[in-house]
Amino acid sequence: MKVAVVSITRHGIALGGKVVAALPGAQLFAPEKFAAEAEAAAPGAAHCYVGKVGDQVPALFAAFDGIVAIVSLGAVVRLIAPHLRGKETDPAVVVIDEAGQFAIPVLSGHLGGANALAGHLATALGATPVLTTASDARQTLAVDLLGRELGWTFEATHGELVRASAAVVNDEPVALVQEAGSHDWWTRHANGRSVPLPANLQCFTRLEDVDPDRFAAVLWISTRALPADYAARLAGKRIIYRPGSSA
Repeated sequence: MKVAVVSITRHGIALGGKVVAALPGAQLFAPEKFAAEAEAAAPGAAHCYVGKVGDQVPALFAAFDGIVAIVSLGAVVRLIAPHLRGKETDPAVVVIDEAGQFAIPVLSGHLGGANALAGHLATALGATPVLTTASDARQTLAVDLLGRELGWTFEATHGELVRASAAVVNDEPVALVQEAGSHDWWTRHANGRSVPLPANLQCFTRLEDVDPDRFAAVLWISTRALPADYAARLAGKRIIYRPGSSA
């Protein structure tokens, strides 16, 4: 992940140097008037700009996968709002307070990796990650991250993702069918899970053993094509996960 660290105050720039040190390849962006402080905090990785920080947002959105802003949360919301396009394309955005106490994912928590980035920074800085996504707050399953750490991909429409996510966090019955791939995914799921699988997930080893009418969503991990007689029965409420050849 290419990460830009943005700070607009002298003390924030000093903290920004610690963030850069914790993220190999990260770059620090600061106002021109703090050029000396920025170079001291992040030697060889400091970039200074003239003008308003808001004017830098379009270029940062285009060039980086993640942005760590040591700026007030409200200001960051206002700065990025005009540039939002969608969770599939927007960069991860994490806000850190100037005291380095909290790491707050603001944008693209799951698909963009902001939650994972906040967790990493919290560990590096001794901060508290503030995760507000329901699946992370309750340590339940994040359907858009299942198997991601193993290189799995998934097939689903936006509507299917929304429906399956809601079913999981609302404790509705969900079928999880694993026919392929490593079974060692839960403890490493979404920054790690230390609790058992959610009770509303019922596990199967074959899709044919599932009665779709009994479940609000079906999560199917497999390498085979969806059987024709299941296509209609699962329409709108299935996510298909495709493990790689070694995962």
